[in-house]
Amino acid sequence: MEAGPRDMEHDAPDAQHEMARLSPDGPDEPQVAPEVEVELRPVRRLRIWQLAPIVTLAAVGSLMFAFPLAFEFGDGGAVVAMLGLLISCCAAGWAMTAARRVGHTWPGLPPRGSGERPDWRVIALYVAVCAALVALAVWRVARLR
Repeated sequence: MEAGPRDMEHDAPDAQHEMARLSPDGPDEPQVAPEVEVELRPVRRLRIWQLAPIVTLAAVGSLMFAFPLAFEFGDGGAVVAMLGLLISCCAAGWAMTAARRVGHTWPGLPPRGSGERPDWRVIALYVAVCAALVALAVWRVARLR
């Protein structure tokens, strides 16, 4: 029996070189430079339609809080001031929610989803500042009566 063309190619020197490059899974991968990832999406920012109601509510709440405290409008001043404080706090909460949705974080805190733990000193500082502001606001409104 004579050998066919396939058997003859197997003994050729080029075929031997080709067999050395093959692995059980297929041909070896050629050496390529490392890939660089580039973000194609635009940077997420707060838009004007998100900021406008927040800024408006914050300004109205601040004025409602400041004027009764500064000029003492009688017995109703404390109620108006507390309502202004409530509206200002709501605007601040909305602003924080909107900022968090676009990926912003508080200074000193790690980004959401990074797996890092926040530093307890930074959290304690934020809690202390908020508690001091609330205590001063309540004390000032209580002095109106």
